Amino acid sequence: MNTENKKKVLVTGSTGFIGRHLIDDLVQRNYEVFCFIRPQTDPGVLKDKNVTLVTADYFDPESLKEAVKGVDYVIHNGAVISSQDKDHIFRSNVKATANLIEACSKVNPGIKKIVFISSISASGPAVDKKPLIEEDECRPVSLYGQSKLLAENELKKYFPLLPIIILRPTHILGIYQKQIDDIINMAKKRIVPLIGNGDKQITICFVKDLVRSIVTALENTDKRGATYFVADEKLYSWREITEKVVKEMGIRFVLKIPYPILISLGFISEMFSRLSGKSPIITRKGINSARNNYWIHNTEKIRKELGFSTEVDFDSGIKEIVNWYRENRLIK
Repeated sequence: MNTENKKKVLVTGSTGFIGRHLIDDLVQRNYEVFCFIRPQTDPGVLKDKNVTLVTADYFDPESLKEAVKGVDYVIHNGAVISSQDKDHIFRSNVKATANLIEACSKVNPGIKKIVFISSISASGPAVDKKPLIEEDECRPVSLYGQSKLLAENELKKYFPLLPIIILRPTHILGIYQKQIDDIINMAKKRIVPLIGNGDKQITICFVKDLVRSIVTALENTDKRGATYFVADEKLYSWREITEKVVKEMGIRFVLKIPYPILISLGFISEMFSRLSGKSPIITRKGINSARNNYWIHNTEKIRKELGFSTEVDFDSGIKEIVNWYRENRLIK
């Protein structure tokens, strides 16, 4: 394979939900893709992909330098999301990011672009149901959100030195996503949780659009040192997403689980979690967060400055996801 004229991009978090979509898109766009793999990571999902695996450790400076040396771009997508161990999540998301960006500054100061995939968790929910803008004060309400905000702050220290863009994707919908898996698996059992309070409480982004936004940020030669929300312009309710999935699955009758029962199930899940040592399937905090918070965002900045807007239609996006599950015999 002739890679002499290909643009080289290093991707962290390449085995996860976003990463798997991202590397397929980059390969299709004729990038030479290097997948950052930690020693303990199983790279099985990358098997037969037209990528190069780069084994490195965020806490081994020499391996980090080797990983970032000579690449044109870095997309830092790796993160720990669900851990409740504060030390672990802060080390994995904050210190790892700081070490990665330091390695770039030392051995690849002429890099063309670094794109960091942050999260709306860093900004926290909207106040008074008013869509957030990027310049609003950040009020993260979770350990994950706190860690992503601190990671952003580590990157901002290098804004004068390196061409960095921070993206904060909203609720992402797509194949391989755990929340979609959960909705489909419960719907197959004719059970649907009534998530949220029925209001239009969230903005969404299909993973295909998120990948497009990453490439747009990567290839933009004018903008650096900026942060952008990535979301559809419309607002949605948790329940219309669930109802749309169920409808596309062809299920007519389901048992809807109301809020009081969900809280009880959350308590039971937490009890089993403490006994088993595994993460709970649902938590009371998560249920209440979805019910009480408004994760809504103004996307004018990314449309104006990067010329990016989402393209995937809600109905067709959900239909495509459900059809994939059906074609792969995950829905009977």
